Amino acid sequence: MRSFNYSAIKEQKWDSEVLGLIAAIYKEAGKQELYLKQRPEELEKLVEIAKVQSTEASNAIEGIVTTNTRIRQLVQEKTTPRNRDEQEIAGYRDVLNLIHENFDVIPITRNYILQLHKILYSHMNNPMAGMTKNVQNYISATHADGHTEILFTPLSPYDTPEALDRICEEYNRVIGNMEVEPLIAISVFIHDFLCIHPFNDGNGRMSRLLTTLLLYRNGFYVGKYISLEAKIAKNKDLYYDALGKSQICWHEGREDAVPFIKYLLGTILSAYKDFEDRFALVETKLSALETVRRATMNKIGRFTKQDIRELCPSLSVSSVEGALRKLVASGELKRENAGRSTCYFRTK
Repeated sequence: MRSFNYSAIKEQKWDSEVLGLIAAIYKEAGKQELYLKQRPEELEKLVEIAKVQSTEASNAIEGIVTTNTRIRQLVQEKTTPRNRDEQEIAGYRDVLNLIHENFDVIPITRNYILQLHKILYSHMNNPMAGMTKNVQNYISATHADGHTEILFTPLSPYDTPEALDRICEEYNRVIGNMEVEPLIAISVFIHDFLCIHPFNDGNGRMSRLLTTLLLYRNGFYVGKYISLEAKIAKNKDLYYDALGKSQICWHEGREDAVPFIKYLLGTILSAYKDFEDRFALVETKLSALETVRRATMNKIGRFTKQDIRELCPSLSVSSVEGALRKLVASGELKRENAGRSTCYFRTK
């Protein structure tokens, strides 16, 4: 089995893009801290929206879906799941809530990761919930002509428990000794976790939950207000491309994790930028019409009512709909299609 020693990361020379992303994230995190002190009540509204989006997007990446209404009922009202997809969604909701409320007392160890995986499957009968894989898994792609290609073979089931222990020990060591920049250590840990692929099911969703947990534990709280999972889902191809490049020669310990590190840092920074945009809309007391008007100014091309709702968490659905109707009537927006396909675009 390959060795896991994060000390080598300490010696690595990082290019200006990686260093620039890290500096920008720290700058944005500092700004966020100030915003949270100024307007804590308004920003609490962003938390509920982010939870819904995170639960929806992380499951959708794996093809686990339900309606928008049911997602909201499952996440916000904790309603009883009706089918297998909803059972998986409810499990993700439970782990995410646990991380939100208890991140500071959830250590990074194999046992805790297994417990989180068990909760992920707590609404369904999965005999492997909370246990590492018992069969070899593969990361593969299905092409347009129907043939499947194996892109990467993760660690064997036999080697997996020890490997999970090792990446947790190494991560805790370099973080505890302040040997490695936390944002780099988090990215490397998540990359190794995905290469080990420790479970029969749920590896992708667990990796996204662990990303949130590790960021919170290191003082980066952006995922509480802006869904990182929704960002990953929006650019799924970039995620798989960066992961694929970084997995080459991983078994031999000669991989180049930089593409994945850049991808994850870019996603975190993008979430912080979104946070700033949304804060600008809750910062000043504006009428519903003016709030929605400003939200539309942040949009280029076509957008939906849901896009605007996300930017205006303090407004009710009816307030957003009313404001959009007025903006269409005044000629500032054009409306296309009807029903679920309705979208808008700016005319000036």
